[in-house]
Amino acid sequence: MIKFGTGGWRAIIGDEFTRENVIRIAQAVVEMIQDENVADKGIVIGYDRRFLSKRSAHWLSEVFAGNGIHVWLMDTEAPTPIIMYAVEKYGCAYGMAVTASHNPAEYNGIKVFVREGRDSDVVVTDRIEAKANRIQKEDVKSLIFDEGVSENKIQCISPFNDYIDTILSMLNVKAIRDKGLKILLDPMFGVSKTSLQTILMSARCDVDVIHDRHDTMFGGRLPSPSAQTLTRLSDLVVEKKYDLGIGTDGDADRLGIIDETGMFIHPNKIMALLYNYLLEYKNWKGGVVRNIATTHLLDAIAEKHGQQCYEVPVGFKYVSSKMQETEAIIGGESSGGLTIKGHVNGKDGIFAAGLLVEMISVTGKRLGEMLKVIEETYGVFEMTEANLEFHPREKARLLQLLYEDKRVPDFDKTIHHVSYEDGVKVYFEEGGWIIARFSGTEPLLRIFAEDASIDEANKNIKIMKEFLEI
Repeated sequence: MIKFGTGGWRAIIGDEFTRENVIRIAQAVVEMIQDENVADKGIVIGYDRRFLSKRSAHWLSEVFAGNGIHVWLMDTEAPTPIIMYAVEKYGCAYGMAVTASHNPAEYNGIKVFVREGRDSDVVVTDRIEAKANRIQKEDVKSLIFDEGVSENKIQCISPFNDYIDTILSMLNVKAIRDKGLKILLDPMFGVSKTSLQTILMSARCDVDVIHDRHDTMFGGRLPSPSAQTLTRLSDLVVEKKYDLGIGTDGDADRLGIIDETGMFIHPNKIMALLYNYLLEYKNWKGGVVRNIATTHLLDAIAEKHGQQCYEVPVGFKYVSSKMQETEAIIGGESSGGLTIKGHVNGKDGIFAAGLLVEMISVTGKRLGEMLKVIEETYGVFEMTEANLEFHPREKARLLQLLYEDKRVPDFDKTIHHVSYEDGVKVYFEEGGWIIARFSGTEPLLRIFAEDASIDEANKNIKIMKEFLEI
């Protein structure tokens, strides 16, 4: 069965990620396009560097071309943000990216975008699931790829320059040029190198790159920027005296930052810095959107500036939708994905990195200095997390415990209230919170906790783990 999660459809290559399932999803989207009478708008298709990504993009293209729907196909592997940008640029009703983002190398998947390059919501993905799981192999219409190209039903595109120019137009390039920063990039064997390098070098930064070769195994690491996966970047930043280290995940919609001391700066703090920067230095006005497992420091910043912080379930489709509804100026999640008002309608690690470089250049302060000011102004917010693997037969017990019986551990602090909007989130009377939720992309139970000290947050996670007995 094909099942979409919070970040699209993801599956293990050769198990559920097969040609048959890829073309079933394509035919399902074809049916949706036909149902909505938007076949004349065509579809954008792109792909990353994972094993089978390019081939799968061709399989998708063959199905759409075979059904008379024009395909705008990225001419080479591309960051997901560029694919989202292209959906809006070409005025398509739908777009697709072959990627499993930050998942392990044995995974691949498909993200589906809707009008204006937005992440598809649960209504759309539920319809795709229902249609795809009904479609049989003989129901799929397709056209041989080379024939589709020769008949101009599949057209290769390269929106790279327009995307880069759009980002440069949104940045204070002069301030960045005047600062002359030395920056080290780690694309994590993914697709961000060309885009990030072009933007930063256009702003006259001194840029070097590591881990940029095409490696479908991602160097044996998880292609997700974290303190554990960016150790080489951290070491080199200190050794070679770089001003900043920037890492991006496999499809470049998330980022991880290493400061000049080699310290990994948690995405929560990056988002807080950028929101504060937009309010205090760029004089923007507006709220912020965060998912339910992201720092409440954003709430404190919003409150001080007379703005609103909006909490939504995990899944960037909820973030971008709430941003559109409320005209918030920034939205993001603790895993490193964020977006800014006026740019693409989804996560963009490339633009986020550019804005961070602008912030450092304009303020003239190191990240550590800015974080100290944030802490002095808004208080201390420390987050920790744990990913728990469990046997499939345990899931029923956990669902019963958390969602039906609605039991929570005995914490040594007063509970203000409990939310079941997405997982089980416990809010404490004196501040702080903890959430346990099933991953929408991997077979894991994720626990996040935030408090005024890392020790207190870790203690609450320990209590939750013991309570769950896994």
